[in-house]
Amino acid sequence: MNFYEYYYENIVKYDLLNKFQYRTVNQIPKFDKITLNFGCKKSELRFLGPTLIALELITSQKSILTRSNVSNISLKIKKGNPVGCKVTIRKTLMYTFLVKLINEIFPKLKQFDGFNRSNIQSSVKTISFKLKNSLIFSELENHYQYFNKLPYLNITIITNTSSFKELLFLLKSLKFPIQK
Repeated sequence: MNFYEYYYENIVKYDLLNKFQYRTVNQIPKFDKITLNFGCKKSELRFLGPTLIALELITSQKSILTRSNVSNISLKIKKGNPVGCKVTIRKTLMYTFLVKLINEIFPKLKQFDGFNRSNIQSSVKTISFKLKNSLIFSELENHYQYFNKLPYLNITIITNTSSFKELLFLLKSLKFPIQK
């Protein structure tokens, strides 16, 4: 069991029970999944190959190609062509990635004080952000020549909270950087 998983199960759950009122145990907020996504503007395999491998190195899980649902003449993309790749992580891998994100990645970001509350308020159940420089991950930094032209990495953390206060409390309890 991962440290964050243990911390959530034994400390954060009880803090949530003391702060908010729930009728059943299933109503206690938790992290459902984390989705990592690279969206490419060009559908050539020489651009999609490094993104697939990068996601697999970052998450230790197989990534899948995403395909376009509609044609876009201005971007020269036909319906059904690959336009990016994504990976969804759950359970223990999700907590392992959260540890890596909070303890290694956020401190490396320059001029980063935390997330604004106004950015989080857009949705009650999710928090999304982009990493402009994917080479912050040490797995990708070691192989700079292969991953130097990666697009932005979109990270979406999905929870089952029912209010903004619960989401904020859950993120703060796991030491997620949030501005006051």
